[in-house]
Amino acid sequence: MKEDVLFELEEKEKYTILSFRMEKNLVPSALYNLSPPNVNTRKGLILNGRGPIWLYAFLVHFYHPTPFLAVYDPRVGAVVIASHVPEFRPGDVLDIYLGEG
Repeated sequence: MKEDVLFELEEKEKYTILSFRMEKNLVPSALYNLSPPNVNTRKGLILNGRGPIWLYAFLVHFYHPTPFLAVYDPRVGAVVIASHVPEFRPGDVLDIYLGEG
């Protein structure tokens, strides 16, 4: 059975980039069976992809144990939205460019 959301991981020194894309329009009930990939919980996590806000909320909750979470915005970089470490604070921006597509 084909997954509704496809995930791709890219490891960096201090964080992992989790990119995702949807194969079709996602419906909320897709969360029942969604299985995000395991990540190294000793590194921060950057979420990257186009999706509904409820999907982002699900992923933020799912990956809460990571040291910090950021959301990629192509206009500014990766914006830290939650952190358990003093090195990264909500509102910090990681200067990265992931490109389009």
